[in-house]
Amino acid sequence: MSIYKVTTLLSTLAIVTSLTACQKQPENQSSTSATTEIKTLSIGYQKAALKLIVAQKNKIFEQEFPTTKIEWKEFPAGPQTLEALSVGAIDVGYTGDTPVIFARAAGKAVNYLGYEKSSQFAHALLVGVNSPIKNLHDLKGKRIALTKGSSAHNFLSELLKKAGLNWSDIQPIWLSPADARAALDKQSVDAWAIWDPYASAAEIQGNAKVLIDSKDLPQAYSFYLSSPQFLKTHANDANKIIAGLNKAEEWINAHPDQTAKILADSTGLDVNVTQRVIDKKPKPAIVSYLSADVIQSQQKIADFFYNAKLIPQSVNIKDAVWEGK
Repeated sequence: MSIYKVTTLLSTLAIVTSLTACQKQPENQSSTSATTEIKTLSIGYQKAALKLIVAQKNKIFEQEFPTTKIEWKEFPAGPQTLEALSVGAIDVGYTGDTPVIFARAAGKAVNYLGYEKSSQFAHALLVGVNSPIKNLHDLKGKRIALTKGSSAHNFLSELLKKAGLNWSDIQPIWLSPADARAALDKQSVDAWAIWDPYASAAEIQGNAKVLIDSKDLPQAYSFYLSSPQFLKTHANDANKIIAGLNKAEEWINAHPDQTAKILADSTGLDVNVTQRVIDKKPKPAIVSYLSADVIQSQQKIADFFYNAKLIPQSVNIKDAVWEGK
């Protein structure tokens, strides 16, 4: 079998491009989860992926898969994670609610593995401390930084609907979290739509304040994703991944101070910031297979993005849902 090469990754995403050397051969499609041994499990995470960061530190997946090599690969946001997943550079990834919709609309082979509730305070729209922007209606005509196809994309969509504005009423500036933070500090953008831990970090450490957060918006979810082939070939292992994530959740709730330190060490953020992130999270935030309500929530987002012409084709969420085996 030929080795898949990573040819579609964005040129600015060096972290994904660097993965091309470790592409894995496609699994034998006639294999079953009962007969196929998983030799290497590659997991993609980002700074918001608290369970995965704790699982990495505590070697939870090494315990779940004692004969398997566990690889960890960090990405700046969900879209880059799913790009890597779609080309076979990782087996499992973590994102917010929007990246998987953009990936499916682009024809990427990614499936939902499980979900968890996000904090109701997980997203925020930040402005400079001396900004003249006082309310959502003041956003008209303003330059707003966000990562395209990220959970912040849907968050900002909800804010615009709340304000009675359309995407044509603002100037979206597509930036990575690090670049958006710098742009807001330099006042080259007027606002920044972002998720935690970046939101808490910018507010505590930077020259920013929260104009509005996500507490009054519909419940948001975070997702663990895999490829259709991995889920077909390694169904038992996929279930063990969910079990490992929930072991991490149990440990987090029992050790909040240690969790804040682990997150600080992983992200380079001050422990005051990471403790704030821990304080915001739902307790507990169990990882489960997608429920009918969660599927409906995702479908609503997908339909909105399609009708607003923000994605090229409609997405049927049910087609991408793994129900467990």
